[in-house]
Amino acid sequence: MIYRESGQFVTSYQADQRLFKLWQQRWAFYTLLGFAFFVIPFIGNDYWFSAILIPFLVLSLAGLGLNLLTGYAGQISLGSAAFMAVGAFAAYNFHLRIEGMPLLLAFLMGGFTTALVGIIVGLPSLRIKGFYLLVSTLAAQFVVTWVLTQFSWFSNDNASGVITAPPLVILGYDFSTPAGRYVLTLSIVTALAFLARNIVRSELGRHWMAVRDMDTAAAVIGIPIFRAKLLAFAISSFLLGIAGALWAFTYLGTVEPHGFDLSRSFQILFIIIIGGMGSILGNFLGAAFIVLLPILLSNLSSSLLAGVVDPGQMENLQKMMFGAFIIFFLIKEPAGLARLWQTLRERSRIWPLRF
Repeated sequence: MIYRESGQFVTSYQADQRLFKLWQQRWAFYTLLGFAFFVIPFIGNDYWFSAILIPFLVLSLAGLGLNLLTGYAGQISLGSAAFMAVGAFAAYNFHLRIEGMPLLLAFLMGGFTTALVGIIVGLPSLRIKGFYLLVSTLAAQFVVTWVLTQFSWFSNDNASGVITAPPLVILGYDFSTPAGRYVLTLSIVTALAFLARNIVRSELGRHWMAVRDMDTAAAVIGIPIFRAKLLAFAISSFLLGIAGALWAFTYLGTVEPHGFDLSRSFQILFIIIIGGMGSILGNFLGAAFIVLLPILLSNLSSSLLAGVVDPGQMENLQKMMFGAFIIFFLIKEPAGLARLWQTLRERSRIWPLRF
């Protein structure tokens, strides 16, 4: 066996509530976390941080926010990018207009502002669901972009509507370098991922899953479905708002409202579909797939088809290959990458008897 479970008994309620019940899983997770915090910042280069790791972490957090709403609570949304835009512009204005406001507090206030907008957008979910709710959130996507574009106050009267990130100084430490931006993003994403994991294991998380499976039955057994739905929109929007602030401040450094367009919402939706609905790990796996596969396809096409296909056709070919990979994967494993990982882990428990 790759690792043994015998002798590891759950003898208390606290032990039963552990995130990882086996010591092998705990050590593997803490080793991975330690490697990400204390090794990668010293061995990585600027390309790793700016083009791969930071967008991977931010998109993972955005996918986590949408997954809480769609994967756990069963409420369909296409307004993820709009919530990210609200979080980015709200954090920018809080930091700009309130003198001396710490950057982390500006992020937090941007998240709370996005949560309020999420509650407003989620009000139709009390009466409608399914396709009609999808259209409602799609309308919010266009309304938010229009408001941020038409009212220049949100961009500090910038004619182009572009906002620029302030210096990333927290508690006297400058995180403006690529490695510093990576560490800041990793710290925030790790903390919020733990928060989301605890929420889905709580009473509220069980309410969400009951509403997702059958809201009528959930109402019959006494679950307040309206409260559960609005909290799902609020908490999901909070995480998406923080992700939007990180996207603007630690990844791009400057962004405009159209940077959070409908294609960004579809990208986040693809992350949770590919990674696995109703899974915390699936968001990170889906984001890795979305970020790394285009880079891999670009390198392969450049090395194999360079000089044969012109650059314009090569870009279209990469998009076709990317779409084909997604379709093939969804046919072979509709439950997502998280399900593949779970299957591999279950088989490793009895290896070499079966694998």
